[in-house]
Amino acid sequence: MTANPGFEPVFCTIIPPHVLDTLAQSDDATLAGPARRTLERDSIERTRRRLTTVIGAPPVSLPKEAAADKPHRTIYDAKHKTELPGRKVRGEGERPGKDATVNRAYAGLGATFELYLKTYRRNSIDGSGLPLNATVHYGEKYGNAFWNGEQMVFGDGDGEIFLDFTIPVDVIGHELTHGVVQYTANLTYFGQPGALNESFADVFGSLIKQYTLGQTAADADWLIGAGLLAPRVTGKALRSMKAPGTAYDDDVLGKDPQPADMDHYVRTGRDNGGVHINSGIPNRAFYLVADALGGNAWERAGQIWYAVLTGGRLAQDGSFADFAKLTVAAAREKYGDGDELKAVIDAWSQVKVDTN
Repeated sequence: MTANPGFEPVFCTIIPPHVLDTLAQSDDATLAGPARRTLERDSIERTRRRLTTVIGAPPVSLPKEAAADKPHRTIYDAKHKTELPGRKVRGEGERPGKDATVNRAYAGLGATFELYLKTYRRNSIDGSGLPLNATVHYGEKYGNAFWNGEQMVFGDGDGEIFLDFTIPVDVIGHELTHGVVQYTANLTYFGQPGALNESFADVFGSLIKQYTLGQTAADADWLIGAGLLAPRVTGKALRSMKAPGTAYDDDVLGKDPQPADMDHYVRTGRDNGGVHINSGIPNRAFYLVADALGGNAWERAGQIWYAVLTGGRLAQDGSFADFAKLTVAAAREKYGDGDELKAVIDAWSQVKVDTN
């Protein structure tokens, strides 16, 4: 079965619906109100994404003055409204302004572009120099960030549970990687392929953070969204790739529900079949490979994952086992029967996904 017969962009958010559902049921109006508005906004944007998929999005062309090996970034300010893209506040090559959110968004788009170009020879999200557009200050206390198939959007958070969504560079990299998935394997956003979609976004979001900070696999914290949770939250991040299920344990948010292996796979109808939950399993597999190989995770481990994502053999409805077998094949093709192959096989064995 071939991958990506014609991509269908999906609406992908960094905060899972089940987390916002929990907040929306809080007795504290300062928590419930923003969460409910965020859920309502997400529902509208999700519907808009479906309509755009049916009628088609306007074509996007690379400006003539943009170099093939340079990003073309534009940052817009929604001014706490929801019309996209908003007012242009910074273009490619323009100096930083006084708005730290704008500057972080601009830098995060650049960091993502740089990793994909320099490490994987990929020219922007689509591989053909797609302009990178982002809108900041979206909505009123909007508690999410998303890729809508065409651009990035960042909320400011409510200040009680979530802070500014441009703070963690891996959140920016995560959402833009959904765009890469859209233009490559185009994984169905439900069940195991949906969890793989989320896992790819976490993996490369983490690699963008590590690349930006110059961290080895041993140096990295392997957390997704560190710095996003407000001080009142008992937790350190949204997810942990190293130890799924340990990112937070809070009296309001509840406990991180991610499983670390297939014995604890969560079967649910929520969150598109648990796409943000069961992604913990392939996330941990990647961490185990990177940890076993050492050095920079974006190199050998990242190259194996990228080869499968872009290789054309991962079906849109591919399962964890399908993906695991392809990573084994990619490790063997790229590196032979050495440490890389052993690390991949051992990692999937530890998370109890069959590679035979």
